Amino acid sequence: MKNEYIVRGIHCKECSRDIEEKFNQLTEDKDIHIDYEKRKAYIPEKVDMEQLKRVAAFEKVLLEPAHEHAASHEDIPDTHHGHTHSHSHEVNFSSGEKAARNMKIVFFINILFAVLEFIFGALFNSAAILTDAVHDLGDGVSVGLAWFFQKISTKEPNQKYSFGHKRFSLLGALITGVVLLAGSFILILNTLPRLFNPEPVHYEGMFWLALFAIAANGYSAWLMSKGTSANESMMNLHMLEDVLGWIGVLVVSVVVRFTEWYVLDPLLSLAIAGFIIWQTWPQFKSTAEIFLDAVPQELDKKKIEQQITDISGVHALSHLHLWSIDGEEHALAVTISIEKLTLEEQEDVKEQIRQIVAPYNITHTTVELVHDPERILN
Repeated sequence: MKNEYIVRGIHCKECSRDIEEKFNQLTEDKDIHIDYEKRKAYIPEKVDMEQLKRVAAFEKVLLEPAHEHAASHEDIPDTHHGHTHSHSHEVNFSSGEKAARNMKIVFFINILFAVLEFIFGALFNSAAILTDAVHDLGDGVSVGLAWFFQKISTKEPNQKYSFGHKRFSLLGALITGVVLLAGSFILILNTLPRLFNPEPVHYEGMFWLALFAIAANGYSAWLMSKGTSANESMMNLHMLEDVLGWIGVLVVSVVVRFTEWYVLDPLLSLAIAGFIIWQTWPQFKSTAEIFLDAVPQELDKKKIEQQITDISGVHALSHLHLWSIDGEEHALAVTISIEKLTLEEQEDVKEQIRQIVAPYNITHTTVELVHDPERILN
């Protein structure tokens, strides 16, 4: 009979195969199996788990019994992307390649639709449509770059990028944010003159184009909503903004049909640009903080510090560093002072630390022990 374990800390298929091979060196039947896609290990009951955990610790991998996994994650707050839930944010390990495929589809939708908007925006004399055309063109370029960087982010670690290439996905999100923020400010400057000199628009054409746009952008938003990375989150935000913007165009076209309040068109253009800036800035800021190795928003550094110092035998800690690898998986490095413990007890302290931080999606831990029987360190 085999027991099921959650495996944390594996970032590529090759790593998974290597660790599986090392695990199987401890067995005669070579019947330990690691499912890379599910991040699960299936381990026979006869295996010496102490030895196995020692190998796992050396390889920076954490094994957690599957039946304990759900219970240990229930009370960990999740503030990922600005939302709070009653459970921890689970990493979608197999999302990289799927995200790249979805971005490819969204890229072609945006480029095609931007061309249509430029054509019909000029025909309908609509500042709102032309504004969104520039916006969608910027989206298309940024989605293309995001798609390119997302593909790179799925590559396995190498001698130069020992943590892997996951931050390339964040780079795509940063570029997208810059394009949208800069484009929105430019559009505001270009639309202001029309606010004081409104011009007639082709409201019927706006109406039918808006219906088509809501369907196209709604589908793109649905594709991006399936992902968990910062890159996909930024894309999803943009697609949802487009849907709301086109709902506004739809409403304006109906109102203008009966009132001829042409000033609503530039007003809507300014509202769309302002809304984009308002929604994009927090995402851009949080992504930039990841690049600057800030402590992830969902991690409470003081709470983690207290949990570690509460471990029996630990006197104090210093240089507790928390940072995120890609916005989803995090890392920790810490130095702790301990009593005169045996080697087995020292390993137990390290294992307790790994178990404490695992629910926070801290998959890479480095713990340095300093012998301090006199308790002079604090």
